[in-house]
Amino acid sequence: MHLKTMKCNPFCLIASLEDPDMFNRPEKRASFEDLFRAFDRNVTFQFFKSFRRVRINFTNALAAAEARAKLHKSDFNGREVRLYFAQSVHIGSPHLEPPKPDKQFLLSPPPSPPVGWEQSKDATPFINYDLLCAIAKLGPGEKYELQPGTPTTPSVVVHVCENDQESSGNEEEMDGGRRPRPKIVQTRRPEYSPSVMQ
Repeated sequence: MHLKTMKCNPFCLIASLEDPDMFNRPEKRASFEDLFRAFDRNVTFQFFKSFRRVRINFTNALAAAEARAKLHKSDFNGREVRLYFAQSVHIGSPHLEPPKPDKQFLLSPPPSPPVGWEQSKDATPFINYDLLCAIAKLGPGEKYELQPGTPTTPSVVVHVCENDQESSGNEEEMDGGRRPRPKIVQTRRPEYSPSVMQ
C-alpha cells in the first residue's frame, strides 16, 4: 500500500477526551454536543469509546476552525478537551499489492525456489582420529581421560572393560560353555476363596 499524501480535513475535528463517563452517560454527551452546535447547527458526532475519541463533522470549514480555536485545551466537566483536525489519507491504489517474492519459498507448501537458489552441500563430518587412536591403544582395565576436571566441572574418563564378552551380554563364555541361568521364582497365586467372588 503506497501512501501518497496526508492532508488535514478542514471540515472534521477529533476530540481527545479523558473522561470515560462521557461515553456512557447521555446527559454528558448532550452537553458536549451543545458546545459544538453553537458553531454549526448541522454538526454530526461519531463516538469511539475504546479510543476515547469523538469525531466531529462540520458542514463549514470556518466553523470547524473557530471551534478548534476556542475550545482546544478547554475544560469540560473538570477534564481537558484537546481538538485536532482529522487527517485524510490518500492511497495510491485501491487494491492491495501482493507481497514481494523474496521469501515466498519459505511458505508451506513451498512453491518453486527463487531463481539462482542452490542447495547447500553437507559438510564433512568431524572425526577425532587422535581420540580413536588413544582408545585403540588402551588395554583391558586401563582408563583414558577425555576431559580433565576443573574445580567447577567433573572430568570425563573412559574405562575399558576387562572382557568384551561379559559386557556384551552373550550367554556363551570364552571356553564355549554356558552360564547358568538364574532361576526365576514366580509369584504365588493367592488362595481361592469362594466368599470373595460372591
